Amino acid sequence: MLTSIAGKSVIVTGGSKGIGRGIAKVFAAQGARVMIAARGAESGAAAVAEIESAGGTAAFCATDVADWASVQSMVETTMATFGGVDILCANAGIFPQIKLIDMAPEDWDTVMNVNLKSTFLCVKACIPAFEAAGKGRVVVTSSITGPVTGFPGWAHYGASKSGQLGFLKTAAMELARYNTTINAVMPGNIFTEGLQDLGQEYLDTMATSIPLKRLGAVEDIGNAALFFASDEAGYITGQQIVVDGGQILPESLEAIDEI
Repeated sequence: MLTSIAGKSVIVTGGSKGIGRGIAKVFAAQGARVMIAARGAESGAAAVAEIESAGGTAAFCATDVADWASVQSMVETTMATFGGVDILCANAGIFPQIKLIDMAPEDWDTVMNVNLKSTFLCVKACIPAFEAAGKGRVVVTSSITGPVTGFPGWAHYGASKSGQLGFLKTAAMELARYNTTINAVMPGNIFTEGLQDLGQEYLDTMATSIPLKRLGAVEDIGNAALFFASDEAGYITGQQIVVDGGQILPESLEAIDEI
């Protein structure tokens, strides 16, 4: 158990569904006070209720992570509710599948705003809270798609996820003056509502291409984020960890058959 998490104030963007909801649950189970920041009030309330029913502490803040005023309000609400911000999990993201030939400039901009611009906005907004507290933690949810792999229809998504890793390298240096670390978790195929929408055939195909022969659980990403956010990881910054069941390791499908 990472005892340093107990009592900490945590913002999880996109925390009402999927990986974000898993991250929120993992932090709450370790005694953190979790602010779930998302657009959907109904799903946000359901996530809060789930955490509270398990004995945890959570609240919801309606947030558009691509809008500066909304992000500032998110931080102010968290400060007022929990007395500070200790940890930011910049997790919010979208992944509409559109091939380049069909992709409008507006499609590109939307993904960049929600996935990449939001990372900058959320980190910037939290800096005063980290400075006041004398330390802070930022955990970014990136992806293997973009930095390591590619998939047709996700050029904009992959670019945004690669951009997050580029951002955190310099951000790690700049945040050091506030005794704040920033690191990224790079999920592979994790079983979420969004992935379900891609169909059972996709899910089955992906599972067979992973050495561990299964899709990841949202808690797998939450546990990695939990470590990066802990005092125990206080000397790690500007780094990323792949959590993918070994998906990026085989050089071909034939290699999987040899396992």
